[in-house]
Amino acid sequence: MTDSGEISTDLEARIRQLEDRARISERIIRYAMAVDRRDWEMLADCFTDPVHADYSENGLPAADFARDDLVGMVRDAVSGFTATQHLSPNHVIEFDQDDPNRAICYSYMYAQHYVEGSERNEFILLRGSYTNHLVRAANSWRIERLIQHVSWREIR
Repeated sequence: MTDSGEISTDLEARIRQLEDRARISERIIRYAMAVDRRDWEMLADCFTDPVHADYSENGLPAADFARDDLVGMVRDAVSGFTATQHLSPNHVIEFDQDDPNRAICYSYMYAQHYVEGSERNEFILLRGSYTNHLVRAANSWRIERLIQHVSWREIR
């Protein structure tokens, strides 16, 4: 099935697209898991090098980054928290009709950040979404551009 709703009669292409959807969705989930596990190698594996990241709604201007620099910035951003939990549900994947090696995954964001033992047991909750542009690299997909959209935040 294409994004326009037309059903392809090419069974092999349909199966390949289903496999690609699963791989893309898993890549986005691995991004969230890697942050929470503090698995910086896994996180690096999610991105192309360089990667364009736009966290401007959270204070970091959009820019192109070397993959390792972006991983370092994410590591530094979460290092002060005792625990984090990043959930990435509701994936909608659109394939580029002109290039089968490119896709966009729209996903929701629910990101909790907790500091134990502080005076107020600090808690930050971000809700929003991501627009993730991916490119096929060998037999996997990598995020080449991400845009974080913050809908609202709670700080307690």
